[in-house]
Amino acid sequence: MYTRFTKISLLLFLMLFSGYVSAAEDSETIIHWGTMAMSLFGGLALFLFGMEQMSTSLKAVAGDRMKSILAKLTTNRFMGAATGAGVTAVIQSSSVTTVLVVGFISAGLMTLSQSVGVIMGANIGTTITAQIVAFKITKAALLMIGVGFTMMFASKNDRTRQYGTMLMGLGLVFYGMTIMSEAMKPLRSYQPFLDLMIQMENPITGILIAAAFTGLVQSSSATTGIVIVKASQGFITLPAGIALAFGSNIGTCVTAMLASIGKPREAVRAAAVHVIFNVAGVLLWLMFIPQLAELVTLMSPSYNDLSGLNRLAAETPRQIANAHTLFNIANTLIFIGFTTQIAKAVETLIPDKVVEIEELQVRSKYLDHELLSTPALALDRVRLEVLHMGEKVEDMYDRIMPAILSGNNNELNSIKEKDDDVDLLYEQIIEYMGLISKGSLSDKQTEEFLALMEAVGDLENIGDTIETNLVELGKRRLRAGFSISKPTHKVLTDFHKTIHRAVSLAIQAVSQSNIEVAKSVMKMQDDIAKLSESAAIHQAERLVAEEPNRIPAYTIEVDIVEKQKRIYKFARRMASSVYAEQGEDLPE
Repeated sequence: MYTRFTKISLLLFLMLFSGYVSAAEDSETIIHWGTMAMSLFGGLALFLFGMEQMSTSLKAVAGDRMKSILAKLTTNRFMGAATGAGVTAVIQSSSVTTVLVVGFISAGLMTLSQSVGVIMGANIGTTITAQIVAFKITKAALLMIGVGFTMMFASKNDRTRQYGTMLMGLGLVFYGMTIMSEAMKPLRSYQPFLDLMIQMENPITGILIAAAFTGLVQSSSATTGIVIVKASQGFITLPAGIALAFGSNIGTCVTAMLASIGKPREAVRAAAVHVIFNVAGVLLWLMFIPQLAELVTLMSPSYNDLSGLNRLAAETPRQIANAHTLFNIANTLIFIGFTTQIAKAVETLIPDKVVEIEELQVRSKYLDHELLSTPALALDRVRLEVLHMGEKVEDMYDRIMPAILSGNNNELNSIKEKDDDVDLLYEQIIEYMGLISKGSLSDKQTEEFLALMEAVGDLENIGDTIETNLVELGKRRLRAGFSISKPTHKVLTDFHKTIHRAVSLAIQAVSQSNIEVAKSVMKMQDDIAKLSESAAIHQAERLVAEEPNRIPAYTIEVDIVEKQKRIYKFARRMASSVYAEQGEDLPE
C-alpha cells in the first residue's frame, strides 16, 4: 500500500522530473499545465492502483502454493534462483520473497548460502512487470477493465473474482499509461523539458534519480513503468532508460533494508545480500551501458518505416524492458557461482548478536507484517509461530511431573514463570491474526483462520493448566510434607509420558496442517482411558493401605491425573481443528 505522503511525494517528484515546477510557459509553446498535471496525477493513480490490485489478486490466487514451491525447489543454487524468479514473477514483490526466505532460514529449512540464489532470482522476477507494460496493449485496456469488473461482481466463486480483479488491475495499468502518455505529448515541443531529458544521458544522473525515486515509492516496478511511459513518447533514449533501470535496482534495496529493521540477524543478512548483489551488479555494468544498448537493439523489434521521435517512441520501451531483464539474468549467472562466498562475507560483516540479559523477553520468530498482504503466507507464518509457542509449552510440561513428584518450590516457580513467555507469544499471535482478518480472505482461508484461532487458544489453555493447576499440586505436596511412593511415581510418570506425546503430536498436526498426525492424537483416546482406569485402581489400592498421609496423597494423585486428562482434551481439540480446516468429519 502506498501512504498518502508517498503519493504526494510521488506526484511532486514526477512534476519536477518532467520540468513542470521549474519551467515557465514558453512564448512559442502554449501548454495547459493545470490540465496536464491533473491528467498525469490521475493516470499515475490509476497506474499504481492497477499494479496494486493485480499484485494483490495474484498473491491471493497463487499464495497457497508459494511456500511449498520455495521449500521444495531450493535444493541447489540454480534451482533456487529459478524458484526465486518464478515466485517473485507471480507475487510481484521481491521483498515478500526475501521475507519468506528469512522465515525458512530461521526455521532451519534453508541455509543463508541457499537463500542467496533465491534472492538473485527474485530480481529477475521483478522485471516481468516491465515486460508486460512494454507490450503496450493500451487499446484493450478498457475491455480488460470491463471484463475484469464483470468477473469480480457477477461471479460467486472466489478464484474467479480474484482473476477478475487481476484482469481489471492490468487494464487499469494500461489505461493509466495511456492517460499519462497523452498528457505528456505537448512536452515533445517544449525545449526546457527536452533540455532536462538530455541530462538523463549522463548515466550517473539517471541512476541517482531512479534510485531516489524507487526508494521513495518502494517499488522498482513503478519506476520502470513510468520510465517506459516516458520512452513511449520518445523522451528517453535507450542508454538513459538503461541507467534509470539500473537505478531502480539500487533503489529497491531500500524496501529490503526497511523490512529488516528490528528483525532477527537472518533478516538483516538477507537484506545485506540483496544490497550487495544489486549494487555490485550495477557497478559491474556501469561502463558497459553502450554495449548493452547495442545488444538489446539487435534482439528487439525495429521499426525502419518510422523516423525521429516516432521511431524512438516505438522501439525504446521494448528495448528498455529487454535490457532490464537481460541485465538481471546476466548478473545472476555471473554471481551464482559465488553464493557460498557471498554468504560467508555477509556472516562476517553481520555476526551473531550477543544476547543481553534484558533482551531475553520472548518475541515471535516468524510473524512478519510484510506478508499480511498475502493471507495464505501470513497464515502459514502463524503455523510456524504455533510451533515456536508449542516448544515453550512442551518444555513446561516436560519439567512439571518431576517437579510435582520430587521437586522443590524453586523448580515449580521456574515452571510457573515460563508461562509468561507462552502468554506473550499468545498475545502476539492473536494480534497478528487480527491484522490478517482485516484482509480479504477466501472461504478456505477463513476456515483455516478460525481453526488456527481455536488451536492457539487450546495451546494457551494447556500452558495455563500447567501454571495454575499442576504447579499448585506440586506446592500442595510440599506443604503437606509427604513423598510419592515408587509404585505411584511410576503410574503417574507413565501417564504423563503418554499425554506428553499427545500434546507433541497435536502441536505437530497444527503447525504442519497434517491430518494423519491429527488422527494419531484422536486414536490415543482409548489408550489414555485405559491408563486412567489403571491409575484409578492403583489409587484405590493405595487409599486402603496402612500408610501415613494416605488421604492427602490420594487427593493430590487423583487431581494430577484429572488435570492431565484435561490437558489431553485441549490436545484433542487442537487435533480436531485440523479436521475442521480440511473439511473432514471427526471420528465417533
